[in-house]
Amino acid sequence: MDFTKHFIAVPTEFKLRNNTDCSWRVTVKIMNGKVTLQGWATYAAVHQIKIGYMVTFKLVTPDTLKVIIFDDEGTEVVNKCGKHDEAFAARD
Repeated sequence: MDFTKHFIAVPTEFKLRNNTDCSWRVTVKIMNGKVTLQGWATYAAVHQIKIGYMVTFKLVTPDTLKVIIFDDEGTEVVNKCGKHDEAFAARD
């Protein structure tokens, strides 16, 4: 819940923006005292985030997080967004 102290009100949805400026929407839920991002599993699968990767989040607007992914060697992963499934991709 330390995450929530950074917000006046926790948004119900976040736009995740990657390093190639593509966007993806996830829903914010608080369950059992923990903040969860519903839709993250699909995001992680589509962007091929693997065990051992490091993911950082930077709040850039009240409802947008910049997501930067590093592989297990510490190299930043470049994500392409041309193939996102339309059912999950956010539109600006």
